[in-house]
Amino acid sequence: MNRALVLAACTLFLTAPAFAEPQAATPATIAANAALSRTLPWDDKSEAELASRGFVATLDDPVIRAADGHVVIDLSTYDFADAATPDTANPSLWRHLGLLHKHGLFRVAPKIWQVRGFDIAVMSIIETDSGFVVVDPLTSTETAAAAMALLRKHAGDKPVRAVIYTHSHADHFGGVKGVVSEADVKAGKVAIVAPEGFLAQAVSENLTAGPAMSRRAALQFGTTLPRGPAGQAGAGIGTALSLGTLTLIAPTQTIDHTGQTLTIDGLRIIFQVTPETEAPAEMNFFLPDLAALCLAENANVTMHNILPPRGALVRDARAWAGYLTQSKRLYGDKTDVLFTSHGWPRWGRTEINDYIGLHRDAYKYLHDQTVRMMNKGMTAPEIAENIALPPVLANKWYNRGYYGTMRHNSKAIYQRYLGWYDANPANLNGLPPEDAGKRYVSAMGGAKAALKIVRTSFAAGDYRWAAEVASRIVFSDRTNTEAREWLARSFEQMGFQAESMLWRNMYLTGAKEARADPVPSTVSTASPDMIAAVTTPQLIELLAIRVDPAKAEGKDVAVAFAFPERGERIRVTLRNGVLVQESDVDDSVQASVTMPRFAFVGMLFGKVVATDLVKSGTLKLAGDVTALQALMASFDGPAPAAPFAIVTP
Repeated sequence: MNRALVLAACTLFLTAPAFAEPQAATPATIAANAALSRTLPWDDKSEAELASRGFVATLDDPVIRAADGHVVIDLSTYDFADAATPDTANPSLWRHLGLLHKHGLFRVAPKIWQVRGFDIAVMSIIETDSGFVVVDPLTSTETAAAAMALLRKHAGDKPVRAVIYTHSHADHFGGVKGVVSEADVKAGKVAIVAPEGFLAQAVSENLTAGPAMSRRAALQFGTTLPRGPAGQAGAGIGTALSLGTLTLIAPTQTIDHTGQTLTIDGLRIIFQVTPETEAPAEMNFFLPDLAALCLAENANVTMHNILPPRGALVRDARAWAGYLTQSKRLYGDKTDVLFTSHGWPRWGRTEINDYIGLHRDAYKYLHDQTVRMMNKGMTAPEIAENIALPPVLANKWYNRGYYGTMRHNSKAIYQRYLGWYDANPANLNGLPPEDAGKRYVSAMGGAKAALKIVRTSFAAGDYRWAAEVASRIVFSDRTNTEAREWLARSFEQMGFQAESMLWRNMYLTGAKEARADPVPSTVSTASPDMIAAVTTPQLIELLAIRVDPAKAEGKDVAVAFAFPERGERIRVTLRNGVLVQESDVDDSVQASVTMPRFAFVGMLFGKVVATDLVKSGTLKLAGDVTALQALMASFDGPAPAAPFAIVTP
């Protein structure tokens, strides 16, 4: 590093910090961003041209609100991205944000439209003989309804004939009731089309691990950060998640094999199933009469995640690349326009085939080189430190790491094959963070000596090591406010340097939480519609993961639950701290409960009390009431509103 920069940093930062104040970019950060900028393919302006092509109009009022008046999304929030790159942002990230924040209705091709920038995802709309097919109706009903209103203003007031969920992530189905009614679906007026396994995977990702995943998603998407040049500056595949009403209507038509074809109001659709790619249940589709291909979220304007930081099942990078090869082979020479579920379309067969091939190559290179280094004995951190795309791939803007990165994706591939353990017995049964922190700090000569290491490392621009040591101090003593401030400052500078929008959000949120206890986030996918749409066995499994061993100790209970309107009877047993369910068995039980399923859902997730249901006649109980009481007293309550700590003990 330049000696003058080090001296300047020493002058600025070796003094005692002013606590709880967000900082400016340091000379080291400014230099690092300038060095990266010199390596970028600035002469390639093609992505900017694609992002603007076909623009029709946007909303007159940029603020979309919910019925209660709260802001679901403000489309003008990211207008700051039109300014020159600030010192507090990576120049590549800033270029990408400038394209992502373009919002409004776009005409992709005759009969194909998109609404972009109203949510983190893109809603695509295809004209049929007498109406529309809506693809991926965003996260919230409010944004989806606003998108449909804008479309109808320019394309005609026609009915929706079908909705296609390309995959099982909430930002691709949550707004469905903003475009169609459940009554019309039940009446057969609207089809809901989804890949096989959609509902099970939607439940697994949004409910089973929902509380932990939502907490982590708050860091990934920066939902508690102010938006601006020193704050949240996008979410990689979009600007931000909308904060409205999440809904779900269960699919009426399942796609289970490649080549399966539907004709919806005169529109022919050929599907390609792509399980274990960007989502466990996902599909692409081709429109032969329009020479148009939708690659869902399997192709993007950035490298995607093999394992998102919020958490998920590890994705199969090799299969992902393989399905892109299949897409190119099946449809490449027939496609004139390519659109996806995030970002902007591409036109022309040469451009489309080059894009699919080079995007595919990035995932295949990532997979193959990770495995090659893994088989040479390198651990996940060692691989992450060494892996990089070759220039022919890295110089394509759509292969850069605005969302997923080569570093954390390579660790995900390592995890998929070998798990968390690196085979070094020293890491087999390591100490938890608090114990390790105390011992590290003691070995460094105490907190004062450790803080000196932090300050010196920070002054030299070595923010990774400064954060590592500061974190050890904080986990040894969460009341050490100076260590927390240096941890925050280190996170900030790494955030200002990050090309990945997710890394930026996680670092800057970590800085905020290091300075103060975490604040509740609005990210949640456990909506009433989500819960109502799942099967009863899935509901029982959500109950099973809330069994508290201490509360369940010594209990041996069997209760039957009957839901007459659904024709369901499930026997639930609690024994050895384990809840087991069986459907339609006649084994003896201590109590039988009959009620509508909505009342059962209220008991599990709301504030409905069983005794109140009995008094109202909604719940009918036969047998031993204490058995039901013993069962219901064995569970943790719903996830608390206060978030668990991440960057502090």
